[in-house]
Amino acid sequence: MSVNQIQIHVENIKCGGCEKSIVKGLNTIKGLSNIVIDRDQQLVSVTAEQSLRDAIAAKLKSMGYPEYGSVSGLDAGLANAKSFVSCAIGRVS
Repeated sequence: MSVNQIQIHVENIKCGGCEKSIVKGLNTIKGLSNIVIDRDQQLVSVTAEQSLRDAIAAKLKSMGYPEYGSVSGLDAGLANAKSFVSCAIGRVS
């Protein structure tokens, strides 16, 4: 079991509410630590086993923060809408 720094370039991180929601959502995945979000670079970094990368990317996508370039058209619009909801929840929680 090798623990690595995993970085995923995502879309739709707009504010601190988004960051807070991402951290809360990723904390539901066991085995992650050191969650760092770089809003300017739209980059989510975590320390975890490489085998968790797909689960991390799927969780981010489900919250409206898909991996950069992985969605387009209607799916991109849906992801953007989900990110607004996640953002709002992050701001009030």
